[in-house]
Amino acid sequence: MTGSTNANRPQDGGIEAVLDEWMARVMPALGLAPDSVDATLVLDLTRDVAHGVARPAAPLTAFLVGLAAGRAGGDSSAVRAAVDTVLALLPAGDSEP
Repeated sequence: MTGSTNANRPQDGGIEAVLDEWMARVMPALGLAPDSVDATLVLDLTRDVAHGVARPAAPLTAFLVGLAAGRAGGDSSAVRAAVDTVLALLPAGDSEP
């Protein structure tokens, strides 16, 4: 993958700090407010889709949820509704609370 590097990846469990730093860089670049994304919700969704469907389905589903939520107004309730719709499509037992 062009431009990707593992140099900034944590080696000792500091993934939360890396994710926080990445979100702090990406969100303003995309014109998003710092508190406008529930990262835990998105990470849980992608985990459930990756395990219940296929790993490549996870990022595609996250994109589709964002697209649907944006078209539905873009607020947190629109995101939650889109996530709930996707979770209902997963085979029984593949979604974790």
